[in-house]
Amino acid sequence: MGILATHAIRRETTPTSLSAPRNEAVPLFVDLDGTLVKSDLLLESILRLLKQAPWHLVSMVFWLLLGKARMKTEIARRVDLDTESLPLQRDFVRYLKDVSAQGRPIYLATASDRTLAERLASRVGVFAGTLASDGRRNLRGQEKLEAILSLTKGAPFDYAGNAWVDLRVWSKARRGIVVNPHFGVCTAAEKCCSIERVFDDRPAALRAWIGQLRLYQWSKNCLLGVPLLTAHAFELKSLVTILLAFLAFGFVASASYLLNDLADLPSDRRHPRKCIRPFAAGNLALGAGVSAIAILLAVGFAIAALQSSEFFMVLLTYLVLTLSYSFHLKTLVVLDVILLAGLYTIRIIAGAVAIHVQMSSWLLAFSMFTFLSLALVKRNSELVALQKISRDEVFGRDYRVSDYAILSAMGVASGYLAVVVLALFADSPQGHSAYARPGLLWLLCPLMLYWISRLWIKTARGEMFDDPLLYSIHDRSSWAVFVAMVAVTLVAI
Repeated sequence: MGILATHAIRRETTPTSLSAPRNEAVPLFVDLDGTLVKSDLLLESILRLLKQAPWHLVSMVFWLLLGKARMKTEIARRVDLDTESLPLQRDFVRYLKDVSAQGRPIYLATASDRTLAERLASRVGVFAGTLASDGRRNLRGQEKLEAILSLTKGAPFDYAGNAWVDLRVWSKARRGIVVNPHFGVCTAAEKCCSIERVFDDRPAALRAWIGQLRLYQWSKNCLLGVPLLTAHAFELKSLVTILLAFLAFGFVASASYLLNDLADLPSDRRHPRKCIRPFAAGNLALGAGVSAIAILLAVGFAIAALQSSEFFMVLLTYLVLTLSYSFHLKTLVVLDVILLAGLYTIRIIAGAVAIHVQMSSWLLAFSMFTFLSLALVKRNSELVALQKISRDEVFGRDYRVSDYAILSAMGVASGYLAVVVLALFADSPQGHSAYARPGLLWLLCPLMLYWISRLWIKTARGEMFDDPLLYSIHDRSSWAVFVAMVAVTLVAI
């Protein structure tokens, strides 16, 4: 694991004799899922089908009762899987092309449906033929071995795979090649046959999971603490409550990020930056991602249930809105940024519900305008990135580079409206009753104006990351503004 280049773990030299088959004459059979392609075509197809037609979940149960091969065929008929963007194991593909150039016959042998397998075989362009599931026969394990032996008529063959189920084929192979293996498979394969080479281009699993869970995104959950500041609720009990709420939102948010990435694989792979995400790049198994989602949701909602039923419902609302965004609403122009602003704001609402304080309408208005501006920063930063690579449309979004002018105008206006709300609050009866020195709150306005204006200038220059809040965490000027705003608020109390 984590090996960035191919390497030989054992090379068996064949004695020179008339009975020993020449290596280039021995056919090589290559597995598809996890070997040639760093993904699972069945899981990708299921996710794609559920995204476009969730009711097919019931149909899948019926198809499965008719056999797994039948289910694969039915799903493949209904899904237009983007096979051109699927991540290949590039080192292994280069090896196959070198071997093919020497005249050695190579066959694709996979449990994936024939329709998808033939498209991948055509893309790579080195295969003399394809063995695949056909709606009646699921070419996996023993079934795959029988198909290979039938084709070779009992002659020697080599096999490249990655999973435990491939051990059955390796047990009858002359030599084996292991590609991005599951844990322990490499050692087990060596006991079945002579392993010629191992290819593994994945980073360390722990590093990949840390990146995929996006723990840095948990910083957004600091918004849960805003009601502590605005309601002046600094008791130890409230602080502990907010900490638990922070963890609950963190686990559920990470689960939603995983689900979003699994549902958005085709567009992520065509994005100039998102293509390196672990699922999109094939560095983490999709099945492991599905399991992680279930675990994270269970832990997050268990913590929420211990808080209160009201907080549990707010967290559930957050998850429903996130899923709505991931599966459909993010494709709708403008509505997607309004929903993003709402997902930021709901964290502040959740903080107020957790510590049982009244949510101020002033704070709600300020939050919505501020976060709408930040959501538009996020979209505009994507458009600037696309303009640099001469692309006009955002794949999977209803935006074009030509929309930049109007979107930036909307974003700047929204940010400045947030400053207006802040100024009106500073001069309102509510502001005067909540703060001993309400006049100091006016100092927040120029600080906010500077921060919003600077973010938009950075966006126009192409210096903004996809997420402005994450950019601000690494930006010294933003930190200076945040610290100054908190200090002004505390002194004004």
